[in-house]
Parts: sequence; C-alpha cells; structure tokens
Amino acid sequence: MNSNDISHFLHERGVKPTPNRILVLRELMHAASPVSLADLEASLGSIDKASIFRVIELFADKELIHVIEDGSRSLKYELCHGADRHSAADQHVHFYCEKCRSLFCFDHIEVPRVDIPDSFSVKSVNYMLKGICPKCAGVE
Repeated sequence: MNSNDISHFLHERGVKPTPNRILVLRELMHAASPVSLADLEASLGSIDKASIFRVIELFADKELIHVIEDGSRSLKYELCHGADRHSAADQHVHFYCEKCRSLFCFDHIEVPRVDIPDSFSVKSVNYMLKGICPKCAGVE
C-alpha cells in the first residue's frame, strides 16, 4: 500500500492522515507478527517513543488495531484484519514462547465460544497460550 492508499484508509476510518500516522500504520501492515512499542520505536527511528505511543493509542481508540497482553509485561499491537474495525476475523489464538519471547498468531484457530449473560457485550478477546515454540524446543 502506498502513502495515498494509507491516507485514504485512515481518512475512511475517521483518522486524519498525518506523516507519523502513515508511517506507524505502514509498519503495522508490514509486521509479520504483533509488535511492541519498543519494536516500533526501533524500526521507526525518525519518530520518538511518545509520538508513536500517541498514534498507537489513537489507532486503538478508533479500533484500527487490537492490543494484545502476552504476559511479558509488554503490550503488543496488531492491525485489525476486518473490513471495518474489530471483527470476528481478529479473534484468533496467540502463542507466547516463554524462552525466546516471540509472539505467534494462529489466524486459522478461532477463539472458543464462551456463553456469557445477554446483558454483557464483549468488545475483545485475548486468548493466549504460553509455552515453548518449536525452534526453542529444537523440533524445527
């Protein structure tokens, strides 16, 4: 996606397409797995941490990204894949390797359905499995 496409994408979702927002969104689009604020800071050397954080907060508020709590005391961020905002496509299983601290998306594994009372409205689901990945286990 070029800068014009990203600008259009942001504009359609009610977000003013500033240079920082375009850069952060482009980085999230190219990420192979969820990324932390530190990851974004390292890859976007031209933008300071506070500015990246403000963009991330805006994107989360506008439901362009979802926030993943992986248990490493560092939040991870992933672009929503639905056509509009948070959708069923974003509700997938994640795996956190306790050895290499990598986070893996299992897009093809749906989060199990949980029946809750009708008066509750679920906004997001964080379904995290923890253990050792095949590379760290020497199984690859």
